[in-house]
Amino acid sequence: MTPQTQGPEQVEDALRTLSLDYAAAVDDRDGDRLAQLFVADGELVVPKFPDDLGPVITRAGHQALRRVPEGLSVYERTLHQLSNHRYAVDGDQASGEVQCVAHHLAPAADLTVAAGPAGMVATDVVWYIRYRDDYRRTEAGWRFVRRELHLQWVEEHPVRALAPAGRRTPKGD
Repeated sequence: MTPQTQGPEQVEDALRTLSLDYAAAVDDRDGDRLAQLFVADGELVVPKFPDDLGPVITRAGHQALRRVPEGLSVYERTLHQLSNHRYAVDGDQASGEVQCVAHHLAPAADLTVAAGPAGMVATDVVWYIRYRDDYRRTEAGWRFVRRELHLQWVEEHPVRALAPAGRRTPKGD
């Protein structure tokens, strides 16, 4: 089945996969892979956290999108969990909304706990996100035209991180 003859379920699966690939690229801090998920002049609009929770900073084009993971360098690691995907498809264009809970592990301090193993005390900065997206079907598949990150609220929790951050890839990579 060619991309142009996909049924509604296949299109929704492709759009869900696009969002999952975005989350993986961000968590892996892979700017090249992230940029390729957008059309050439695609835009990612993000908040100026903590000053503003609304999408106000625009990163446009592959060159700017490749640098997005650099902004996450203040965190040891991130973990994005996606849910509640909704789409409206009109031919080779689509729009959608995806909800996300994104964990951002703030820098840790060494700590030896009495009667327990040494660990790292850190802060989990949890973002509750609603992505509002515009998509386009291309020869390479569905891509983001514009992705807006709307922060709904933010929580902070102390956590213990047992291992330093590191890039992990599935076996075979």
